[in-house]
Amino acid sequence: MFTGIIGKVAKVTSVRSHGGAAVLEVDLGELASEVAVGDSVAVDGACLTATAASGGKVAFDVSAETLRKTTLGELGRAQEVNVELAMRPADRFGGHFVSGHVDGVGTIEQKAARSGETRLKVRVPRPLAAMMIMKGSVAVDGISLTIAALTEDTFEVSLIPHTLAATTLANKNAGAHVNTECDMIGKWVRRFAGGAGGGLTLERLEEEGY
Repeated sequence: MFTGIIGKVAKVTSVRSHGGAAVLEVDLGELASEVAVGDSVAVDGACLTATAASGGKVAFDVSAETLRKTTLGELGRAQEVNVELAMRPADRFGGHFVSGHVDGVGTIEQKAARSGETRLKVRVPRPLAAMMIMKGSVAVDGISLTIAALTEDTFEVSLIPHTLAATTLANKNAGAHVNTECDMIGKWVRRFAGGAGGGLTLERLEEEGY
């Protein structure tokens, strides 16, 4: 489990393909001392398992499915990624519940600087936008953000200068792809209310004790 508060922007040191999968190695620097083999680490919002660690560099096995369904398949050597270690029970909860299970890839449609903020507009598949609400949370490349505008297939977020400077979004512009994870609570509510079929009926409420 993660919170969407990025711990470090790190560089990819190598990407080694084997079959349809890959081994991704990232230079975590001093953060690597907190990572053991088997630990979960969010890389650009995708939860990966550490398989090796040495000299500040941590390796992750990335499945073919993850490569297809996230932006990790686009990564190359020296590219930067957002990194967050899995949260501990005693940690402060500064963002929102982020599972690291990416729902889909969005495309930055517009990036506009405004007074005191940068506005980011992202186009996503309609099923993803349907799981979002105004002022709700969304994780973009692993970053916990608040939805400031919403349509059937786009959402907008406002980035304060600190967020822009402390994440990879500083270097991403229109046309760039971003991993998108909808708010976990919203997904559960939508499923319960019949988003996956069936609808919320009087019978359904009675079955649940209402």
